[in-house]
This record gives sequence, structure tokens and C-alpha cells, in this order.
Amino acid sequence: MSTLNIALLQMTSHGINQQANLEKGDQFVRQAAALGTDIALFPEMWNIGYADYDETSTEAREAWQARAIGRDDAFVTHFQALAKELEIAIALTYMEQWPDAPRNTLSLINRYGEIVLTYAKVHTCDFSLEAALTPGDDFHVCTLDTAQGEVKIGAMICYDREFPESARILMLKGAEILLVPNACGLGINRLAQLRARAYENMVGIALTNYAAPQHNGHSIAFDGIAFAEEDGPSRDMLVVEAGENEGVYLARFDLDQLRDYRQRETWGNAYRKPRAYGLLTSDDVQEPFLRDDSRR
Repeated sequence: MSTLNIALLQMTSHGINQQANLEKGDQFVRQAAALGTDIALFPEMWNIGYADYDETSTEAREAWQARAIGRDDAFVTHFQALAKELEIAIALTYMEQWPDAPRNTLSLINRYGEIVLTYAKVHTCDFSLEAALTPGDDFHVCTLDTAQGEVKIGAMICYDREFPESARILMLKGAEILLVPNACGLGINRLAQLRARAYENMVGIALTNYAAPQHNGHSIAFDGIAFAEEDGPSRDMLVVEAGENEGVYLARFDLDQLRDYRQRETWGNAYRKPRAYGLLTSDDVQEPFLRDDSRR
């Protein structure tokens, strides 16, 4: 059995104090490594703790954007060195410097300290503070070398999971496990939605959220295996669900079982009919979905 361990780093942040966030993140990653993790996953935009700003103030907006960092910043290189030291992968999140406006970014660092995937949030929350960010323009999958062997990893960030296309595209690109940094309240419907993404794409999903009181925790993972045996009874795909408190929550994925399941079951890309889906790529929007702040 090939077991991939993903540590959900459910924390509260120190807001815009990036040095304090670095030190706290270091501490939690070390705790995760001691538990035998293969990948440590941060909540969304960790370098600034998803701090907000006064959206009515241009000055406040620009000051918030100025807190963005580059991939060569000490905040990022610190965790590259830490990944190499601990020999684990780290899915690090931060507001990334970008021409015109920053991006909401995840960089996956492998156990050798190399960045092997960088993904910018495609579905930015344009109805809120993320109107000050540049949306990403694609979804990416990489092959991650772990102590358990190679695994295909994809990423989506928070609001991305509200759109079935995000997980679908990652599955079509070969992803086996999806990493999901998050920064919002998680209730019954959002958790059920995430379960559906795992089920319909036959992928493992690991999500890390901020602990209370910043958000409500409930970091969660689903293994994507709805039926343990062919023609057998349906099973609960839940791997782990945190409460509201801080902690390192370990999600264990049986890659051998997942791969066997994906070979024999009917979801994913086995019986899709893409020729009937043309409207999905249309830019046309009709009532009641017209929004003045929407960016296509």
C-alpha cells in the first residue's frame, strides 16, 4: 500500500506581520514533518494571513497590494530551504508580485526545495477585496516526487472550488490529488460541494482553512473513492475533518486503492460527452447572473 500523507495546517495568522507568519508557519511545518507527512498545505494567502483592507480607499488598496512578494523573496526561499531540510513537500501560499496587480498564489515546493508548480487563483472574488488582484489564466498539474513515489498534483484556491470546471480541468490534465488552500467559512453546503468534486472526478482532495476566530476551521479531506469494491456498497469518502481549533490534521490517501478505483469506475472522463458542452465556454451572460464587477 502506498500511503500519501498530507498535513492540513489549520492556523490563525498574524495578519500583515509577515515575519510572524513565517515563524508560525515554520513551527507548524516542523510539527507536520514529525507526524510523517509528505505534503504540508497552508491556508490561502498565508504571507499576509488573508488580511483585508478598506475597499473604499484607493490608498488602503495600494498599501495592501504593496505587501505582495516575489518568488525569490526570503519568505518563499525560507520554506524552500525548510522543505529540503525536512525532506517533505510544502504547498506555500502568498500574495505574489505581478505586473499591474498581484496574484493569489500557491507554489508547491518539492522535498528537494524546488518549486515544481505555481498556480494563481483563477476565480478571484471580484465582488470583494480580490478585485485588487490579477486572476490566474489556467489550471496546472505537476508530477511530485515523494517518498511514496510520484503522484500527480493539481491545485485550486478557495472560490475556485465553487465552480465544477476547476476540478474537472485538473482531472482532465491527470491530477490524482487536489490541494485547496482556503479562507472562508465552511458550512454544510460548501463541504458537500467539495465532496461532490472528489466524487465526480475520482480525485483525492485536501483543503486547509484558517482556524477560528479568523474563520471556522473544518479543514477537510476526501479520498475520492466512493466504492471500495466493484458493485459494492457506497462508502464515506471522508478522510479527516478538523474542528475549529488550530492544529495539524493529517490526511492519509491510499494511492494504490485510488488508482485501482480510477481504472475501473465510471466517473471522471470515462463516459463524458464533450461535444454537448459547447455553451460552457461561452462568454455570454444572461439575467439573473449579470454583475457589474464580474471580470471574464
